[in-house]
Amino acid sequence: MRIEAVELHLIDLPLKAPFEASVGVMYSRRMVLVKVLAEGVHGWGEVSALNDPVYSYETPETAWYVLERYLVPAVLGKELRHPSDVRALYHEIRGHNFAKAGLENAVWDAWARSLGQPLSQVLGGAKARIEVGVSIGIQATPADLVRVVDGFAGQGYRRMKVKIKPGRDYGDLLAVRKAFPNLPVMADANSAYSLSHIDLFRRMDELNLMMVEQPLAEDDIIDHAQLQSHIQTPVCLDESVHSPEDARKALALGSCRIINIKVGRVGGLSNAKRIHDLMAEHNLPVWCGGMFESGVGRAHNIHMTTLPGFTLPGDTSASDRYYHEDIVDEPAVLNPDGTLTVPTRPGIGVEVVLAQLRKYTRETSTFKAHS
Repeated sequence: MRIEAVELHLIDLPLKAPFEASVGVMYSRRMVLVKVLAEGVHGWGEVSALNDPVYSYETPETAWYVLERYLVPAVLGKELRHPSDVRALYHEIRGHNFAKAGLENAVWDAWARSLGQPLSQVLGGAKARIEVGVSIGIQATPADLVRVVDGFAGQGYRRMKVKIKPGRDYGDLLAVRKAFPNLPVMADANSAYSLSHIDLFRRMDELNLMMVEQPLAEDDIIDHAQLQSHIQTPVCLDESVHSPEDARKALALGSCRIINIKVGRVGGLSNAKRIHDLMAEHNLPVWCGGMFESGVGRAHNIHMTTLPGFTLPGDTSASDRYYHEDIVDEPAVLNPDGTLTVPTRPGIGVEVVLAQLRKYTRETSTFKAHS
């Protein structure tokens, strides 16, 4: 398959409501959509880096620069035997995983469309539906949090991820646990704590949480191993794992019992699948985290989650969780049983609606291969 052209679209989607985590508050979501054209087919990918460099050093604007200056020129006009070949074309470019994922995933979509198969089938997945949870930002009071949880539980979501930060942690989680004794609940700290808080996490053991996600520094696997050895609640790594090699080292140290695989964070579907396979070899579960994706990135997450090792509900909630209007023709809709249906059309199974894309586009650029 020859890459003939690549389009970049910087879009800005307004959120239905502000979302607060320990790293700040977000009101709208900027992202870069990548469209690949290759021998009569096209494919869409999404750069899911957050608006500001608070989750990683990448932003939509840095990704645009890296794509325009380095990644897109590396693939234009090249013949690919498989989507994973993309990584070898820019192997000398270090980091910038979100930018790399946007381009590689667009190639995966185009590849699956060229075969006339859903992306899930090409990846080796087999599920017709995936279980999903929902991520809940920090609320004004514990009582407000309980009301929000109640609303999402009523919609059928199978797991609640509660954002925490120092001073808004145990009390909030206790309020949710008292109101919902049997509801699957996890805590997401976004690296807001240190080993000085180890007694707090020991106390959280009594709350019967599914896991505590990335409690310590975003680049750490040493202190997480020490924390895990002192608490019963499984530690889940997120920001600390950027590659299959990171995952291997974390497992060797005992730094976690679960990994949140965010496709953008690890550089695309190829690496995401490798981490999934590594965890499966150790009989450890994974789940798919969300980055407030549009319908494009959301579809990639859904297809990825069809792989057998994704046994825990992920963050790939319905499109209307965050947005009044999505940019694809079939936004993700929550089923009454707390699942999302995996699209069955070729590729990611959804198509970008160009009128809606234009409505939210702030910048666009097209790059063509030489004849």
